[in-house]
Amino acid sequence: MLVGMTTNADTTSAAAGAESAAGKAPRRRAPAGAAVLREDVTEAIRAAVFEELAAVGFARMSIEGIARRAGVGKTAVYRRWRSKLHLVLDLLSAIAVQGLPAPDTGSLEGDLRLLYEVTSRALRHPVAGQIIPDLQAEAARNPDIAEALQKALREGQQGVASGIVAAAAARGELDEGIDLDLALDLMSGPLYWRSVVVRGAKLPKGYLASLARSTAAALRAL
Repeated sequence: MLVGMTTNADTTSAAAGAESAAGKAPRRRAPAGAAVLREDVTEAIRAAVFEELAAVGFARMSIEGIARRAGVGKTAVYRRWRSKLHLVLDLLSAIAVQGLPAPDTGSLEGDLRLLYEVTSRALRHPVAGQIIPDLQAEAARNPDIAEALQKALREGQQGVASGIVAAAAARGELDEGIDLDLALDLMSGPLYWRSVVVRGAKLPKGYLASLARSTAAALRAL
């Protein structure tokens, strides 16, 4: 489940009565019923955003369309996010926080192979295949989206890559002083190029195993 950020309208409460003559502070009722945002509704809206982005793109996406897909009213969306921009930025931030699980196969090449298999499946998903290029185009016009997309795509991979490199260094497979930024470029660049830039082309048989083997060799050469 994505861990998103919501607006300060998450709960509402009202003062019950006024200060008495003795100077006591007013007591507040705990929010109940419609005053509390339901998590299942929030998750339904988030899922609808991904579907709407894949179907129509960011420019044509609307709060009305999101609400319709989620089966809720527009008010339910606006109670959580001020606009579609804030909604998308929230989701991208959540993806960055969530990240990928760190592989632990016992070898550098094995960790890379597992990382590539998981990442490749994610990038081949039809929704990701539509959303990422669209948001990359939108990022050229919107610095807020550019910053959030950079965080979601790079920082999530960076955490995993750092873990793989650290584990390999502890096993003596890599030098401890390896350039982490260059290592991340070597580890992530080819697969993103294939899956995101050269879209629609199937990966050749054995490509991921060959990529893992070649990348491991390149990392050892750093």
